[in-house]
Amino acid sequence: MALRLWALTLLGLLGAAASLRSRKLDFFRSERELNHLAVDEASGVVYLGAVNALYQLDAKLQLEQQVATGPALDNKKCTPPIEASQCHEAEMTDNVNQLLLLDPPRKRLVECGSLFKGICALRALSNISLRLFYEDGSGEKSFVASNDEGVATVGLVSSTGPGDRVLFVGKGNGPHDNGIIVSTRLLDRTDSREAFEAYTDHATYKAGYLSTNTQQFVAAFEDGPYVFFVFNQQDKHPAQNRTLLARMCREDPNYYSYLEMDLQCRDPDANAAAFGTCLAASVAAPGSGRVLYAAFSRDGRSSGGPGAGLCLFPLDEVHAKMEANRNACYTGTWESSTTPRESRDIFYKPFHGEILCGGHAPGSSQSFPCGSEHLPYPLGSRDGLKATAVLQRGGLNLTAVTVTAENNHTVAFLGTSDGRILKVYLTPNGTSSEYDSILVEINKRVKRDLVLSGDLASLYAMTQDKVFRLPVQECLSYPTCTQCRDSQDPYCGWCVVEGRCTRKAECLRAEEASHWLWSRSKSCVAITSAQPQNMSRRAQGEVQLTVSPLPALSKEDELLCLFGESPPHPARVEGGTVICNSPSSIPITPPGQDHVAVTIQLLLRRDNIFLTSYEYPFYDCRQAMSLEENLPCISCVSNRWTCQWDLRYHECREASPNPEDGIIRAHMEDSCPQFLEPSPLVIPMNHETDVTFQGKNLDTVKGSSLHVGSDLLKFMEPVSMQESGTFVFRTPKLSHDANETLPLHLYVKSYGKNIDSKLHVTLYNCSFGRSDCSLCQAAHPDYRCAWCGGQSRCVYEALCNATSECPPPVITRIQPETGPLGGGIRITILGSNLGVRAEDIQRISVAGRNCAFQPESYSVSTRIVCVIEAAEAPFTGGVEVDVFGKLGHSPPNVQFTFQQPQPLSVEPQQGPQAGGTTLTIHGTYLDTGSQEDVRVTLNGIPCKVTKFGAQLQCVTGPQATRGQMPLEVSYGGSPVPSSSIFFTYRENPVLRAFEPLRSFASGGRSINVTGQGFSLIQRFAMVVIAEPLQSWQPPREAESLQPVTVVGMDYVFHNDTKVVFLSPAVPEEPEAYNLTVLIEMDGHRALLRTEAGAFEYVPDPTFENFTGGVKKQVNKLIHARGTNLNKAMTLQEAEAFVGAERCTMKTLTETDLYCEPPEVQPPPKRRQKRDTTHNLPEFIVKFGSREWVLGRVEYDTRVSDVPLSLILPLVIVPMVVVIAVSVYCYWRKSQQAEREYEKIKSQLEGLEESVRDRCKKEFTDLMIEMEDQTNDVHEAGIPVLDYKTYTDRVFFLPSKDGDKDVMITGKLDIPEPRRPVVEQALYQFSNLLNSKSFLINFIHTLENQREFSARAKVYFASLLTVALHGKLEYYTDIMRTLFLELLEQYVVAKNPKLMLRRSETVVERMLSNWMSICLYQYLKDSAGEPLYKLFKAIKHQVEKGPVDAVQKKAKYTLNDTGLLGDDVEYAPLTVSVIVQDEGVDAIPVKVLNCDTISQVKEKIIDQVYRGQPCSCWPRPDSVVLEWRPGSTAQILSDLDLTSQREGRWKRVNTLMHYNVRDGATLILSKVGVSQQPEDSQQDLPGERHALLEEENRVWHLVRPTDEVDEGKSKRGSVKEKERTKAITEIYLTRLLSVKGTLQQFVDNFFQSVLAPGHAVPPAVKYFFDFLDEQAEKHNIQDEDTIHIWKTNSLPLRFWVNILKNPHFIFDVHVHEVVDASLSVIAQTFMDACTRTEHKLSRDSPSNKLLYAKEISTYKKMVEDYYKGIRQMVQVSDQDMNTHLAEISRAHTDSLNTLVALHQLYQYTQKYYDEIINALEEDPAAQKMQLAFRLQQIAAALENKVTDL
Repeated sequence: MALRLWALTLLGLLGAAASLRSRKLDFFRSERELNHLAVDEASGVVYLGAVNALYQLDAKLQLEQQVATGPALDNKKCTPPIEASQCHEAEMTDNVNQLLLLDPPRKRLVECGSLFKGICALRALSNISLRLFYEDGSGEKSFVASNDEGVATVGLVSSTGPGDRVLFVGKGNGPHDNGIIVSTRLLDRTDSREAFEAYTDHATYKAGYLSTNTQQFVAAFEDGPYVFFVFNQQDKHPAQNRTLLARMCREDPNYYSYLEMDLQCRDPDANAAAFGTCLAASVAAPGSGRVLYAAFSRDGRSSGGPGAGLCLFPLDEVHAKMEANRNACYTGTWESSTTPRESRDIFYKPFHGEILCGGHAPGSSQSFPCGSEHLPYPLGSRDGLKATAVLQRGGLNLTAVTVTAENNHTVAFLGTSDGRILKVYLTPNGTSSEYDSILVEINKRVKRDLVLSGDLASLYAMTQDKVFRLPVQECLSYPTCTQCRDSQDPYCGWCVVEGRCTRKAECLRAEEASHWLWSRSKSCVAITSAQPQNMSRRAQGEVQLTVSPLPALSKEDELLCLFGESPPHPARVEGGTVICNSPSSIPITPPGQDHVAVTIQLLLRRDNIFLTSYEYPFYDCRQAMSLEENLPCISCVSNRWTCQWDLRYHECREASPNPEDGIIRAHMEDSCPQFLEPSPLVIPMNHETDVTFQGKNLDTVKGSSLHVGSDLLKFMEPVSMQESGTFVFRTPKLSHDANETLPLHLYVKSYGKNIDSKLHVTLYNCSFGRSDCSLCQAAHPDYRCAWCGGQSRCVYEALCNATSECPPPVITRIQPETGPLGGGIRITILGSNLGVRAEDIQRISVAGRNCAFQPESYSVSTRIVCVIEAAEAPFTGGVEVDVFGKLGHSPPNVQFTFQQPQPLSVEPQQGPQAGGTTLTIHGTYLDTGSQEDVRVTLNGIPCKVTKFGAQLQCVTGPQATRGQMPLEVSYGGSPVPSSSIFFTYRENPVLRAFEPLRSFASGGRSINVTGQGFSLIQRFAMVVIAEPLQSWQPPREAESLQPVTVVGMDYVFHNDTKVVFLSPAVPEEPEAYNLTVLIEMDGHRALLRTEAGAFEYVPDPTFENFTGGVKKQVNKLIHARGTNLNKAMTLQEAEAFVGAERCTMKTLTETDLYCEPPEVQPPPKRRQKRDTTHNLPEFIVKFGSREWVLGRVEYDTRVSDVPLSLILPLVIVPMVVVIAVSVYCYWRKSQQAEREYEKIKSQLEGLEESVRDRCKKEFTDLMIEMEDQTNDVHEAGIPVLDYKTYTDRVFFLPSKDGDKDVMITGKLDIPEPRRPVVEQALYQFSNLLNSKSFLINFIHTLENQREFSARAKVYFASLLTVALHGKLEYYTDIMRTLFLELLEQYVVAKNPKLMLRRSETVVERMLSNWMSICLYQYLKDSAGEPLYKLFKAIKHQVEKGPVDAVQKKAKYTLNDTGLLGDDVEYAPLTVSVIVQDEGVDAIPVKVLNCDTISQVKEKIIDQVYRGQPCSCWPRPDSVVLEWRPGSTAQILSDLDLTSQREGRWKRVNTLMHYNVRDGATLILSKVGVSQQPEDSQQDLPGERHALLEEENRVWHLVRPTDEVDEGKSKRGSVKEKERTKAITEIYLTRLLSVKGTLQQFVDNFFQSVLAPGHAVPPAVKYFFDFLDEQAEKHNIQDEDTIHIWKTNSLPLRFWVNILKNPHFIFDVHVHEVVDASLSVIAQTFMDACTRTEHKLSRDSPSNKLLYAKEISTYKKMVEDYYKGIRQMVQVSDQDMNTHLAEISRAHTDSLNTLVALHQLYQYTQKYYDEIINALEEDPAAQKMQLAFRLQQIAAALENKVTDL
């Protein structure tokens, strides 16, 4: 029975271990990357969200349903639904699952993807292919998740009240997201909202428009009435990563309760940096309260190095800290240690900026637990919770965490970045213990979703493309209590009466005392002691066993005792003691031992359950005396048993209670008869020696019968006894040549029985190892050795007749035989008789130089070592030693030579900074001395010498810096000349990429490594460091794993950037090791790791052998099956052979391999003579270095009926003929159509050719010129005006005073003494304007006054804009209010299309100003450059041809009314201009000979001062132009005495008039009084001709057509006019030429303004949405109306204004001729924005005809622009206010706010009574006493006493 039990136990152990290793985890593999995992607790169904797919699996991960979710046509910029015609960038895009949540009460699944801006769907839990809700046309309000796959989205399904199911969402803000960070979404339709829309209008938080922070959300959970979010935030100012915990009330639709604070996880090592980023979080309630468990990581740049930590944050502490923060902010009470400045730093407004704390009553946080509108919200605090990590790991990240409890013990499951699940026990005292690690998938990151099954028995873990099911415990796999205990698994304990390791719940009697022993209590049922402790094998009796802990046993629990293989018998239990009877038969005592240990087993009779065991010793006294043969008595009585020695019978026996005489009792070994103390202790060989020894306790020993001997040397001699009681015997001549000494333990026998002998002596041999006299004399004095001259050997002194003195020293050789002149090297002199002691050496001379003796290296008689001194010149000489007065000389063949080594060159001359380069040094006499004497250094760093000889080789060490280093060589510490020898350290080679990424364990795969700097390297190696994993559990029979380092030297060097390695073989089970793969390049080691991951090894594939060993080759393919075939192998790399020939690979999958064998059966590799089967060719598969022989291949000998050579021609030839005929027919048809087309095309081209040629030439010239202009723009920048000047010009330049307006000059006409009072009153007036009631009444009152003109309204609105600039949010609110009133008026009047058509109201002008303010930055950053280039292009094109200075007409223009009617002859000139008194070189300027002198001045000023702002240029009338054709100087002016006269007409002077030629030099100087000629008081021609008298009319290029000479008849005049008009219209083609030349610049400007791809300013989106909202509210469905509103509010109100007036935004002067062309483009822009079709005819204006072709394109751009804005992410009031506040903050200080207030007050003063009456009639104004406040202000401003 015992044998059967042992067999069962052994089988159980082996079976459990085998099952532990062979058990494979259940897993499901997805074809695409997995993103999220969710488990239904009730049904156990597993749901997976993947890229382009959803999966529904059962609890065992078997596929039930699969749904495709992508790819689909999409683009991140486009708004769904996607139409290819609307979204041109759309392409097939993957759908990454962003959110996967369960709603069990409604039996549905929430899934959101990255497609279509992150919209979501609802699906049935029971069948995910059934979609319950999906809507992609709801616009931005339905965008839930991030559409950026790199931005995480988290969510939580909960309820906000009875029946309301909502989705709480947190996500980061991707580049194309809608900006919403946190939101609450409906999951069911309501009356006004669809599913997935925001719960309320306020149930979202957006990132501020200027927010610079980015969030990555980690987790969402709920606790009581609260919802929490955990996320990381990357702050940019200052740059830091923060982990934040946000909380808000579940039933808070307005988010008043939103509060966030920092979480920090600190390293237990105070010197290490805190863990920075939270990677995973989970909430559990292991004990009394819920706890947040968060896994944090730290990167390698921080102190402490890369690693991860797990921190605990109890939610009770979280709530307490958050409430303390709320209270501190509400009441403004901070800790006393906190300064006010620090307190402002603590609190902030999340997603936006600063927050105003304080000012609220104590108890506000308790009164309003979910916040309120009047309390600060949202609230952020930097004063958060800090915790110390309970677990930390270096070098990896913890990527997932879930926590559970078992019997009130907390267990955490942690996923890691290297593909493992760590099982960790969290102790109650705050520490942790990792008790197991499961490899899920090597080097594959475990994703964040780590989920427990509903019954908490299984854990689901997810990697990139697999999901695994793991048991939370494996208790049953531990067959013994010891293994169960050592597992330390808190789930497990030993169930005593069942004899197995189980969970507590699975042990039936676990609640009874000591029946379930928890693994971590470290206890098993054990026998702690036995009484008696041992027993003689010849005795019988009871053994009392103390058992602890002894389980409480009932009557049915009968215990059995089992001794070894004896039959079991019942045991008695008395208290904590178990009593067993000793066995009747005991196993034989093993040889060489005095006892045998027998296992006592305690079993429970029921099912023979093993309880515990104990090794119990049964001793044998008879064997005890044999343990020491020469000491039988001592061996008997000195052991641990109770044995005694019987002197009479000379035997060892068990002790008796009453010993008789002649007995030596146990442990009284000193009483044994024994012999001891031999003398002498050393005995010479080959000499008979008398040895004496003593004896004691010899009463029973007869002296006459004693013999001494040794079994080793086979001698025995009789012993005689001397009178003194001393014993003596004489040894024979003993010899033993194997050693110098031989220890002997001599026996003493009496009558053949051993008496205890302690006689230990040593036998020695003087001759052994002493070949000369000195060695002989050096022997130990006790040996008494002497040098016998006659025998010439060392002998025992008694064996030599005559001893002699030692002969002189003999030198046989020296090492080395050469040395450097500098000396300092060690010379070893070898010989004999070189002294007995170091003191004997008195002098050493080598080659005539003294050599310093080194006593520490001296060897008696045979070796002397000394250090030679330096020599002056090369020399050769002998060696002389003086040994105790005796001289020894070296023979002639033993000589030492002094010589000078000389290094001359080194190769290679460069290597990596890490060292490891083998240098070869060439030179003369480099083999001087020995290798140990040579030292090579590079810049002080040793180069280790590896080869010594005529050439030296050394290996460089690492250098701290790169560059050229001198190489220095020294011999014996003295450097030798090695100048001009340098070695250059270069940058270490860089490893950039490698492929493939993995190899089979057997290696041999080609790994292409690319990088840079490989040509520096001499030796490459692929090194694999394999360290066994502690968590790996090998099979029981396997040996424990050892660390291994594998070096692969097989590689092929290609070039400086590429090396191909063959992967070395690693141990068979790579998953059992932590493998680090390196590329070793000389001294540099680089990890084989890139961003794509680390190189990894996978287990070798397995192949199935052919059935029966033979594969019949039938269908031209050979099929082999296996597993993991393509895990680390591709079709191109794999090889297969049939016999000696290759089998061409066709297909390779994970389980199948197909290859095409040779046509003819090849011979086998190894032919067998007898067996015909073995003469078939083998089928061999070769993957890398390993080959598999799967069997043999038998070819099918049947012949195909129809050969392939016949089939191919029969099929292919007819096909070719048909195709050829079809192609010919098609070609004929197309040729005919081609000819017709060519005819029409040539006619069209003829018509277009003339215009095209001109356009092309003009455009080329313009491009060359604009290139220079563009360079100027890039160098000096676009001359954009500053904000103040811009607003002054836009708001006030069109006023009646122009640039003299008080708002532009900024001068207040107030007496100085009154200024403080006035300013104070104006500030009060400003406060009054900030009252909405006052301002609305003020505006309404003014607009009701008849004399308040349209011009006054415009001016008033501009003043108001400046006055309220500091509060643009308030200004916008006023504008909205007034606008809604205006809209109501138009809607009531039923003519909404007319709204915004003109600026007839204050609000319309306010809107214009608001747009101007909000679009300034956009104009400056984006649209300004194309507008400026368009302006410069028009200016250049106009000035390139003649411009009539009087009529303001030009040859090149876009405006037909400004077209120069005559074909004026002109020639371009280039003049050199010198600016007087400025010392500048002559500047070339292009002009026309028909230019007036003022025009020339303008062009010169434009060129000379182009690097300065236009506002700083001199005016043309303030400079003088002088021409010096020879020695005389001539001042050039428009009109002078030389001007040409014709009747009353006077022609303006031109360069042609003065006969100025090309290349002439002109001098430009400032006007001085003395310089002005008598008749040169001219102004600019434009001003001049207006002042001339009627008889002095001027003209420039063309005389006015309506002015004819008086002599002409009236009839002739009419004809002349008609003729002139006809001639003028001939020149209209010039408009087309100019238009074609400027087209690209016009298009660029239109695209910059209207392209939806550009960043649309938030103001535009905000206002357009406002218009859409109002249209919807008023049920205006006419798209034309909305289009007109948008056109009137932006393009016509802002862009046309800027386009017509570039000087509003740029520092430029706009000439009238340029202005005329800009007006045409502005009109085209206006036409493009209207929806009405313009029917063109011959009578249409030329300007309309000019852009008729392009207008449809521009209209489409406008439509797309409006549509694109509608589809954009919404700009909330919050975002807009943030943006406006930023503008206010940046620019308000620069504006003349005080002047604006003063000017506004003028209107108050003018209509004082009306305003006061309006205020007194308004109840709200009465309540706030606005009339009274205005009266006070009026009193102060007008300096009058009021009666109030």
